[in-house]
Amino acid sequence: MRMTVKELDAYQVISEKYVKELNSEGIILEHKKTGARIFLLSNEDENKVFTIGFRTPPSDSTGVPHILEHSVLCGSEKFPVKDPFVELVKGSLNTFLNAMTYPDKTVYPVASCNDKDFQNLMNVYMDAVLHPGIYNEEKIFMQEGWHYELESEESPLVYNGVVYNEMKGAFSSPESVLDRYTRNVLFPDTCYSNESGGAPDAIPSLTYEQFLDFHRRYYHPSNSFIYLYGDMDMAEKLDWLDREYLSRYDRQPVDSAIHMQKPFEKPVEREIYYSITETEPEEQATYLSVNTVVGDDLDPIHYMAFQILEYTLIDAPGAPLKEELVKAGIGQDILGGYENGILQPYFSVIAKDADREQLGEFLAVVKGTLRKLADQGINRKSLLAGINYYEFRYREADFGSAPKGLMYGLQSMDSWLYDGDPLMHLEYEKTFEFLKKAVEEGYFENLIKTCLLDNPFEAVITVSPKRNLTAIEDEKLREKLAEYKKSLSDTEIKTLIEKTRELKLYQDTSSPKEELEKIPLLKREDIEKQPEKLCLEVKEIDNTTVLAHNMFTSGIGYLKVLFDTNRVPAEDLPYVGLLKSVLGYVNTKEHTYSDLASEIYLNSGGISLSVTSFPNLEEPEKFTGAFTASARVLYEKLDFGFSLIGEMLADSILDDEKRLCEIVAEMKSRSQAKLNSAAHSAA
Repeated sequence: MRMTVKELDAYQVISEKYVKELNSEGIILEHKKTGARIFLLSNEDENKVFTIGFRTPPSDSTGVPHILEHSVLCGSEKFPVKDPFVELVKGSLNTFLNAMTYPDKTVYPVASCNDKDFQNLMNVYMDAVLHPGIYNEEKIFMQEGWHYELESEESPLVYNGVVYNEMKGAFSSPESVLDRYTRNVLFPDTCYSNESGGAPDAIPSLTYEQFLDFHRRYYHPSNSFIYLYGDMDMAEKLDWLDREYLSRYDRQPVDSAIHMQKPFEKPVEREIYYSITETEPEEQATYLSVNTVVGDDLDPIHYMAFQILEYTLIDAPGAPLKEELVKAGIGQDILGGYENGILQPYFSVIAKDADREQLGEFLAVVKGTLRKLADQGINRKSLLAGINYYEFRYREADFGSAPKGLMYGLQSMDSWLYDGDPLMHLEYEKTFEFLKKAVEEGYFENLIKTCLLDNPFEAVITVSPKRNLTAIEDEKLREKLAEYKKSLSDTEIKTLIEKTRELKLYQDTSSPKEELEKIPLLKREDIEKQPEKLCLEVKEIDNTTVLAHNMFTSGIGYLKVLFDTNRVPAEDLPYVGLLKSVLGYVNTKEHTYSDLASEIYLNSGGISLSVTSFPNLEEPEKFTGAFTASARVLYEKLDFGFSLIGEMLADSILDDEKRLCEIVAEMKSRSQAKLNSAAHSAA
């Protein structure tokens, strides 16, 4: 007979309840021997998720949490192979396999629909975080963190290392510079003032011993947060966790508490620089931002209300803050919104590609618009559209390729990490109920007044371009390393050359066969022979092919209308992509683009346009291009989906040059940001 979670002697049940919103049984437990925190969401989802996370507040910007996140996945006690991550991928059916470093936590999530695979992944990850090979092999730290590299006596001395190089790339993006610097300025007395990913100039001051100390201090079950989600025998999994790993440890005091920043008595103003090349213009290349701390992450109403304000004020077509700044000619693109997932979230308004001299005007427009909205009221339709948009997203729980169980786990950390209830932000029905009524009671206007206007806990940050800043810094670093090399004795030079050679040999040498065989891989008999059946019916209605999929979708109808692009001349295909970005963001014969957005989100989960291509498997050089309009609506509103798609496609007004220029400027700005942050994807 199967044991229940309550019958496990190793754990104490703190609370349990049925979570209607997630159709799950939620159980919060504590491991008696170590104090490890456990959160279970048991349901019928076959896409199972396991996460182990640790609170890892950085005390400096050497990037030790980030380097450790990389390093623990480079071999462990049970699985000594050098790169278990790569080996696992070869024989796993995982739906997610990664690790992430945040400003105050490090998490290791895995997901799989296959039971055997899921157990394998749990085993490898638990052994990786608790028994990594870092204590036996310093080269892991050198490879993943940083090391001196010297090829020969004549070669220049350089820094190298995976995280060191990764963060040099991250720090070259102005958006990334602004994001990191904002936390540094807003929270000068807490862990958020430090860079958990590592600042390139600070990483080389981290020693191997400090790196090991960080693991000893924080990677202990007493400081762990363990999450299990999906259709599995939870008692069996918990029993295995205790037997194989947790029972080997005793409870240990771990001071990892995240401290609150004392609010400012008056706003602060700072400027920082990012590098541009000789050919890039300095005009219209500055980022202007105002960032205000708005409470903490343990208020579920605030947590949701500020997401809705982000949509209403900045993201929605015709959003007032964005509209007024664009009208005033401040910036090519307006970004920002509610930054949560830290103890004290903040709300940002950012004008990208503005002029430095516009700072005063930028602040006047932001504060003036907010004051007007607080005094005269926010458009009710726009607020209700925002609430409906988020409620639809929460109910639908469609996170693209990421399993929803993974996203629930990460969201639970927004309260759980700070000793709150992990279900706080997952039980959303009462919150939406409250906010719908609150629209008529001036709640959102009051939120603007108290949190964004009459609140001195604020930082005005400018990120300005500086020509060849990277080249200047690189030259300084070259000189510093050249000076250091001059100070070394012949013996020390030879030692560095030998260490460089040994590290390269270590990296180039494959793990022995017997180590590779320890990685648990799926066998053929562990995999279902039958693929999932497609529930697809093909019909012809009025000379149009209709593909119907009759399946459970929680009452939501998914509608796609595809148009073959074969009539578009090849040289005009780029304009199909432009058209996709314009429709829905210009007026139609029936609606202004602002009213159109409200109409869409009041009645649906959204209408989106995309351009895609389907390969021809018979003739690889041929393809079918498609312009696609997609709508997500409740079944009874399918007609609305068709009529709005029809309005956007047939009745959009496409000759407003001013509006088209605004859209193109925003597209250009976002494309540049994408190239900066994800050039590998573009390539």
